[in-house]
Amino acid sequence: MSATKTPPRKRTKTATKSPSSPKFARPGEGRWSTIRWGKLSIRGWVELLLVFIAAICLYAILFVRRQHIEYRPAHTFSVQDPAFFSSAHAATNPVPIEGNRITLLHNGNGIFPVMLEAIRGAKKTVNFEAFLFHSGEIGNQFIEALVDRAKHGVEVRVLLDGIGSGTDLKNSDVQRLTDGGCKFAYYHPTRALRVDRLNRRTHRRVLVVDGKVAFTGGAGFADEWRGDGAKPENWREVHAKLEGPMVAQLQSAFQQHWLSETGEMLSGAGHFPLLEKAGDLKTQVTTSDEFTVAALPLIQAVAIAAAEKTIYITNPYCTPTDEQVHLLGEAVKRGVDVKMILPGKHNDQPATKAAGRGSYGKLLEAGVKIYEFKPTMIHSKTMVVDGMFAMFGTSNLDARSSLINEEIDVSVYDASFGTEMDRVFREDLKNCQEYKLEDFKKRSLKERVTEWLVYPFHSQL
Repeated sequence: MSATKTPPRKRTKTATKSPSSPKFARPGEGRWSTIRWGKLSIRGWVELLLVFIAAICLYAILFVRRQHIEYRPAHTFSVQDPAFFSSAHAATNPVPIEGNRITLLHNGNGIFPVMLEAIRGAKKTVNFEAFLFHSGEIGNQFIEALVDRAKHGVEVRVLLDGIGSGTDLKNSDVQRLTDGGCKFAYYHPTRALRVDRLNRRTHRRVLVVDGKVAFTGGAGFADEWRGDGAKPENWREVHAKLEGPMVAQLQSAFQQHWLSETGEMLSGAGHFPLLEKAGDLKTQVTTSDEFTVAALPLIQAVAIAAAEKTIYITNPYCTPTDEQVHLLGEAVKRGVDVKMILPGKHNDQPATKAAGRGSYGKLLEAGVKIYEFKPTMIHSKTMVVDGMFAMFGTSNLDARSSLINEEIDVSVYDASFGTEMDRVFREDLKNCQEYKLEDFKKRSLKERVTEWLVYPFHSQL
């Protein structure tokens, strides 16, 4: 019997799927990460696009700013010199506006009632612009007054900053304004596609009623500004009521931003009436605008360089430039009494204080006297030189105000007003404690490390 041979078993090849195959993709991957479009996968193109967008945002935040001129003028004339005022304002408008009256308003108790009274008395128009407007007691008072005027046929326009007001202003309060007949817009709203505008904010505070009376200064429209400025929860502030021909410049500043956001041009007697002389003050209004030379630091530089007796500065956020430190030091060498009032322990922006504190040593070594306000957060933004030239408004003594934010500041050239500003400074000085060079040298390791960490970002604080 012959043996039967079993045919050999046929070998079959098992196909091995590549790990890169879509069917066996790694976790988190899909076809979009493997399909190629040109030299990159779809995923690669998406990642490249995201990097490009991030680079644009970073560029917009860190590098889109006004041109800064390094300017260290010598002391060649005084504040009393006839050439002073026009020289100081040469980069803006060297021609002073005459015939104005300015009433200083102090703290929430002195600021808000006067502003609300003006709104309630409006006959034709109310134009209101603010960086910081929050829901709360103060915000509610203004919303009610604005809506009431709109319901009585007054044209009411409200322009708020998209970042300064966008977070703490309830949508329901915005709805109250629009439902009540007010025209409303955000300046550079954060949801817009123009990322280059994200960091350029309106820091202005402007209220113009019937084109005849205006208000500006440092006040925010939030509950922190309530009260008398003497308690930790009630901030110290200086604002002002303006009357006379200069009101047209405040109206023009509002028009500038309103037009850019809404496309609506304001004209006619309701906005720009004939303005008669209201007082004896010689003034000028300086706005800080996009893509222009930073004019405010130039005005300050000329004023500091011209000083012969006193320079009194009050500011909540102080990160002076090397030029400003130099000019203040040179003023001390000429025998000028240079004093600065800055926030003490009550400070809503500790990072900004840390960024600027590094310059305290140079200022103190140069002979500048620094005082910290004790009762509460001091938010006043003022400067007075030789009791003759004064400035107040919305600008801080920092890079954001000089180079990025949209600001508005008022210059006044008058001995009587300068004397009043001197008095205000000295009254605040009574509530301060001097910060000496010894204090600077004894600051803690934590303070020193914080200064080092935040300094690279000082232009954004």
